[in-house]
Amino acid sequence: MTRRIDPVRVSLLGVCLITCVLTSVAADQSAEVTEPGAVLAMSDRIEPVNKITKQRLDELLPRVMHEAGLDMWLVINREYNEDPTYLTLVPEPAYSARRLTILLFFDRGGDQGVERINVGRNTYRGLYVKGWDGGEPEEQWQRLAELIKERDPQRIGINVSRSWAFADGLSVGLKEQLEEALGEDLSERLTGAEDLVIRWLETRTPAELEVYPHIVGLARGVIAEAFSDRVITPGVTTTSDVSAYMLQRFSDLNLRTWFPPWVDVQHPETPCNPEEPICTEDGVIRPGDLLHTDVGICYLRLCTDTQEMGYVLRLGESAPPDDLLDALAVGNRWQDLHTDQFRSGYSGNEILEKGLVAMAEAGITGSIYSHPLGMFGHGPGPIIGLWDKQEVIPVRGEWLLYPNTAYAIEGNVKVAAPDWSDQLAQIKLEQSAYFDGEKVIYLAGRQTAWHLIGVAETP
Repeated sequence: MTRRIDPVRVSLLGVCLITCVLTSVAADQSAEVTEPGAVLAMSDRIEPVNKITKQRLDELLPRVMHEAGLDMWLVINREYNEDPTYLTLVPEPAYSARRLTILLFFDRGGDQGVERINVGRNTYRGLYVKGWDGGEPEEQWQRLAELIKERDPQRIGINVSRSWAFADGLSVGLKEQLEEALGEDLSERLTGAEDLVIRWLETRTPAELEVYPHIVGLARGVIAEAFSDRVITPGVTTTSDVSAYMLQRFSDLNLRTWFPPWVDVQHPETPCNPEEPICTEDGVIRPGDLLHTDVGICYLRLCTDTQEMGYVLRLGESAPPDDLLDALAVGNRWQDLHTDQFRSGYSGNEILEKGLVAMAEAGITGSIYSHPLGMFGHGPGPIIGLWDKQEVIPVRGEWLLYPNTAYAIEGNVKVAAPDWSDQLAQIKLEQSAYFDGEKVIYLAGRQTAWHLIGVAETP
């Protein structure tokens, strides 16, 4: 019997093979990651993304709807005023909503799964049943009301929230029209769907975890490329030049940046104030400088957030001063103390508090400001500190930690460095990671060695 080759599986397999190679190289030594991996052409991304989306709709959505206690979920938006969840629910190619776009999800209970109905003009490649044949907007609202009455849900989730932007995508105007179409009885069953939205967006599926390491490796590969002699000429190149290089490099690879790559520098002659959260500045890159970058890309609907450090060798040096080697090791020690606090059921505030206590007991000066990652760079889920606020964070910090979620393990330490102009060295690190319910796993390794710029002295 002839076996049909599944192009989706081939595309994902290609990505996974690249991932395995890149991740094995990048396991701990970021300085060894010298090239970004392969990137699929735009047309070749459609089927892998749609396979992932189908798995999420088939397997994840019923579970999180049940957790949230919702019989029905409505996602209603208009062209160019999309609900934040909309593009996570529809297949590629997807650019915007069309006129009035309505997605209806109904939990049929038991093993019957969630019914997915498109009450709009779009077609969604078989992921949704068509629930409306077209017509005037009034007829569209009327048809929605009929579908809801036929199913008689007791709790209808809508995306309205005071605290979470991701769960607040239903505009006031559309909410008013929805209530008019449903009438008083059904409108009384409307309730905020923020718990469902957060769990939908924060949870990572097996198919996503196959490709996520590769995506993180792409970001790390461009950082390694930028923090090298290929890009930086000490005494000439500026931090803005390196930022511009990375932005163009990602553009050339057809990778979207969710914020512009940022590069700054800490000069050895510029004191670092232990009371200030940030010690770096912009300008010309010189020998003896500490470089720092912050980079975030999105690919195959998953986003990364990465911060790494570089050192510009002085004349006669073949490596950074020992104090800087020790400082980076302290940064890695901070990461370990921080991720040791991750426990299912802990809130972001609890993880922050326990992490700060562990740092103080270890004699480490620094800050913690980790955040969820996934379909958004600053995703929904437990916030674990803010860079300018090392204390309890209402609502967002109170959200509990769940398994199968991803995070940017982000923060900084300040370490005395007598061998480096006798001042504090600030080490700012951030790596994308996954929490499996028991432990935190870095998706493409973490930085344990300095990126080196300049000509090293030959032994």
